[in-house]
Amino acid sequence: MASLKKCMIIINLITVTGFGFAMQNNNKADKTDTSYIGIWQGKLDVGGGNILRIVFHISDEDDSLSGALDSPDQGAFGIPVSSVEISSDSIRLNVQSINGYYSGGLEDSIKITGIWNQNGRTFPLILKKTNKVEEVKRPQEPKKPYPYKEEEVKFQNKEADITLAGTLTLPESGNNFPAVVLITGSGPQDRNETIVNHKPFLVLADYLTRRGIAVLRYDDRGFGESGGKFSTATTQDFVTDALAAVDYLLSRKEINRHEIGLIGHSEGGLIAPLAAVKSDKVDFIVLMAGPGLPGEDILKMQSELILKANGADEDYIQKTETLNNEAYNVIKTEKDSMQLREKLDSLFNNYLNSFPENERAKLGKDPEKIFKSQINFITTPWFKYFLTYDPRPTLKKVKVPVLAIDGSKDLQVPPKEDLEAISKSLSEGENKNFKVEELQGLNHLFQTANTGSPAEYAKIEETIAPKALDAIGDWILKTVNNGKE
Repeated sequence: MASLKKCMIIINLITVTGFGFAMQNNNKADKTDTSYIGIWQGKLDVGGGNILRIVFHISDEDDSLSGALDSPDQGAFGIPVSSVEISSDSIRLNVQSINGYYSGGLEDSIKITGIWNQNGRTFPLILKKTNKVEEVKRPQEPKKPYPYKEEEVKFQNKEADITLAGTLTLPESGNNFPAVVLITGSGPQDRNETIVNHKPFLVLADYLTRRGIAVLRYDDRGFGESGGKFSTATTQDFVTDALAAVDYLLSRKEINRHEIGLIGHSEGGLIAPLAAVKSDKVDFIVLMAGPGLPGEDILKMQSELILKANGADEDYIQKTETLNNEAYNVIKTEKDSMQLREKLDSLFNNYLNSFPENERAKLGKDPEKIFKSQINFITTPWFKYFLTYDPRPTLKKVKVPVLAIDGSKDLQVPPKEDLEAISKSLSEGENKNFKVEELQGLNHLFQTANTGSPAEYAKIEETIAPKALDAIGDWILKTVNNGKE
């Protein structure tokens, strides 16, 4: 089941709940051979034109071997190798946390030829010893010192009784600045909306501030330095967080109180219209891949598009679509949480049994475990709200200026259907100042992309395409300057 959650869009080769963590290895191999100690790097072909770098770090501690796994192109580092097993001519590296292992033979002192196995799928993988792993390049990420002011701030959401933490950037000189609040997409996000080593909101804030626009970006509630609890919150709760950020900007003497807008990416594009309708303190909104159709419609289209992009066959796509449709119906109608889980379990068993034994490998080694983890997500308050929420009635009530942009290669929020729905809703609501634009060649993160598949996000060096940045910056400045930049 697909979702807008960023933590779930990475290709299912390596799935972790957090990056950069470290754990003690409970099973270390006796150091009978020092040939394996060092950094080993290889490239994994996972199909669909997707090549991922895999890096193992093998070290010796107290005369035993331990290790860690990196997947730089997925932004995953320090995944613990739970055990290292070696013999006279082979090595096995078990990575229990992601249900995978690597097994291979040392051909010479700098090359291991073997197989990566994860969730029942196998991939040839040759590792070569190296002294240094090539760094992931993110050329747009700004470097200090910045030509503007940067301030760490905290502000109160009085309605929720929580404190939110963020960063305010202000042009170096002057005052009475137009300002924007950046609202992240779904899933717990930091103020930079960090994903696979990209920091889209850092890049966006830097660009806008250099053009004379103040920017406030903040950690989601319950994440980073912000208080509150993320797991029980819904989109409506995040609306109150965004409006608390607006109130904070209103308290700053540097800000023009009549030129404060919201920029929402993905789910943030649902939050921004709700906030604009709820409060007259919002003067304009920008929707970056913001859904204009009901959540269920978006999820269904997203699932089909991503499966096709990843090379799934029609039978697999059809069966998955049937499962999703039936699961969504149960989620919408069943109120009892225990009955809901039982019905979802039953649906999954029927789905599993629809595959012949010789085809079940495509579901992974332990599909039951994977599905149970998904049940925990699709039964959350957030998912239930998103599934049933229709943004169109809200969009019809939005009277402030609106810019809605989508990438033509976005597979998470299909651009044609999405922008048509947004345009129709704003027109029916008699909004007098809006613009919708499909930006050619860009994906859901507004990167210049080949296929638009989420599997590409980490491998693309560009964080946000310049034409997307210009589209946003130009429109804001024309809007606040009455059509003149």
